[in-house]
Amino acid sequence: MATIALTNDDFGKTVSENGIVFVDFWADWCPPCKMFGPVFDAAAEAHADAVFAKVDTDEERELAGGLGISSIPTLMAFRDGYLVYREAGALNKNQFEKLVQQVKDLDMEKLKAEAAAVKGS
Repeated sequence: MATIALTNDDFGKTVSENGIVFVDFWADWCPPCKMFGPVFDAAAEAHADAVFAKVDTDEERELAGGLGISSIPTLMAFRDGYLVYREAGALNKNQFEKLVQQVKDLDMEKLKAEAAAVKGS
């Protein structure tokens, strides 16, 4: 599946309504972003069971600012609406494939129970 572009208007809905979502915050002038872009796009084609989305930080300044994006590329991963990964910097193919698998393998029931316990205390 090809990557999709996210805006401030559809970011929340996309993250909350899809099981696994990877978001690449990037800009056209950013050399590391250009290096990571093909890795991200290839993973999108290889993993049809997840959503791969991009946010152009120049076009979506309000969204990027609201999420505290201060370095690009920044990669976020969401699972069942929960932010499970956030890191700045480009990953190579092997690193990104490992991350994709780790997100897929997460025990979400356990994480939700831990989050509820923290919230309740």
